[in-house]
Amino acid sequence: MALQLIKLFVAATTTTEVAPDVARFFYITTAETAEGATLTIDAASFLQDDGSQATQLPALATNNSYFNVYINGVLQMEGISTYTPGATGVGSLSITVPTGSGSIPANTPVVLEIVQFAPSSNTTVTT
Repeated sequence: MALQLIKLFVAATTTTEVAPDVARFFYITTAETAEGATLTIDAASFLQDDGSQATQLPALATNNSYFNVYINGVLQMEGISTYTPGATGVGSLSITVPTGSGSIPANTPVVLEIVQFAPSSNTTVTT
């Protein structure tokens, strides 16, 4: 019989599920925020998706989350806002109004959208 190369046969299948968890927080400005100024919104000033008062802004999961800020329904650039998770007095959203962009008028809606992912994977190895 001739020499043969004997190989190990292994098959693997991985199924990954990504389950996004979306939270939205709503605020209506009470005063105008001028160009160059910063609007800081405390966690307790937001309303949650169900209309109840927020008491805390959630922590962002490292490498599995992001936040979006909408002012008057328009998605804003990342560099003008700072998100700080936490309870009332700690958690906040700060928006710095760039010079030359105009002010944020009173009664303008601000929406904070937080998206977090809880990925899970299952691998089946067959030999």
